[in-house]
Amino acid sequence: MKTAPGQILPAAAPACARQQNSYNRFPKQLQSVPVMKTEAQKVLQAMSPAQKLRAAERLYYSARQLKAAALRAEHPDWTDEAIREAVRQIFLYARS
Repeated sequence: MKTAPGQILPAAAPACARQQNSYNRFPKQLQSVPVMKTEAQKVLQAMSPAQKLRAAERLYYSARQLKAAALRAEHPDWTDEAIREAVRQIFLYARS
């Protein structure tokens, strides 16, 4: 099944067609790059599961702080409570 880049296929389409479509969303140069061990990958492999969990937790709270700072800059008239509530709502319904 031929599709245009970014075209969404119906759920009834064959799985191989849906996979082909999602693969095409990536730029050509990323599709052919060989997998290499970066310094970050080496560091992550050396970490224990507990260390990885703690790192993920720090990233999560850093993201919340950055979002709060962005909202404060965008809405200087908002109260701290309004900022906290907006950040809570944003992260509650966030999608990746």
